[in-house]
Amino acid sequence: MKLILAAFLLGATPAMADWAETLAEARGQTVYWNAWGGDPRTNAFIEWVSARTEAEFGVSVQQVKLSDTAEAVARVRAEKAAGQIEGGAVDLVWINGPNFMAMKDEALLHGPFVAGLPNAAGVDLSEGAAATLDFTVPVEGMEAPWRLAKFVFAHDSARAPEPPRSMAGFVDWAKAHPGRMTHPNPANFMGATFLKQALVELAPDRAALAAPATDAAFGAQTAPLWQWYDALRPHLWREGAAYPENESVQAQLLNDGEVDIAMFFDPAAPAALIAQGVLPETVRVFVPDAGTIGNISFVAIPFDAAHRAGAEVVANFLLSPEAQAQMQNIEVLGSYSVLDPARLDDAAKAAFAALPTAPALPRLEDLGATLPEPHPSWMTRLTEEWAKRYTP
Repeated sequence: MKLILAAFLLGATPAMADWAETLAEARGQTVYWNAWGGDPRTNAFIEWVSARTEAEFGVSVQQVKLSDTAEAVARVRAEKAAGQIEGGAVDLVWINGPNFMAMKDEALLHGPFVAGLPNAAGVDLSEGAAATLDFTVPVEGMEAPWRLAKFVFAHDSARAPEPPRSMAGFVDWAKAHPGRMTHPNPANFMGATFLKQALVELAPDRAALAAPATDAAFGAQTAPLWQWYDALRPHLWREGAAYPENESVQAQLLNDGEVDIAMFFDPAAPAALIAQGVLPETVRVFVPDAGTIGNISFVAIPFDAAHRAGAEVVANFLLSPEAQAQMQNIEVLGSYSVLDPARLDDAAKAAFAALPTAPALPRLEDLGATLPEPHPSWMTRLTEEWAKRYTP
């Protein structure tokens, strides 16, 4: 086997030779993928990934289910503080925004590695493209994209056929339908995203949100947000005195008929939940006319990962048309692909075209414009300020 590999490497391009070495090193490894464990569909997809990478590359995946990505960051940080430079417990981590920025700033990441992944050729990595930025922070090859995310609302079209068409319009809608909407607690990512979505629409200077939030900028740009929220809060579910813990709890409120609107960071989630019997068949997705916040989910490899080669193999497989089509299947996960459709060959295009659909599954054109995420510092300060203002 070694002679065959050596002969192959002699005739390979440098990039192909490097990848062949990575595949050889990765065989037999178990990759410990630290990923949020709160979504059964995502957990099942990761199990499928493990079965496929083990069958094809001899690399298995063990999901370490997190309640907060910061847990993995803290683990890697502690290992570095202890002087550990290899054999780390975290091989791969699903990461975004402030956590990525912290790991990048503290030199906790392996890489850059994305340019060396063969399947990265299917992604638009040109300067300024969505896959090159994470909440405005340049990725610089330190994390690989794997799924698209876009903030959407869902309404029960039988009970609330005319949802608001703007964030500002939520105030009038809530006044006309008292107690029929709420949002997750901003301590949860979904609740924080609701506030960010309103901030992006209401800020006097949206461009200022791309820079770190200074005291002066934060005060100026959030003033209309707090004025809006003060008008909205009394008309929320339970008069704004309590909030669902997360999007799953809010979805249950929608199903139970306690509220008429919910929110998700996965446009396919309502259709999937309808199929599971968790939401009524009359639920449909809507977005404000100006569009909604969107981003790409990434995976990164810590600097001291014990199985770096295996982690790169998994990151590369996640970018394959096979994995991306499986992920986009509404019956599996329903997350939109990060691949550039113009870069797909005919077989891949046919695979995506054959994916099942559903009445509540929005078309890409139904989702409106994708608005850029603010700099990560804005979310941190938003949640702190909300807690200060509205927590007893």
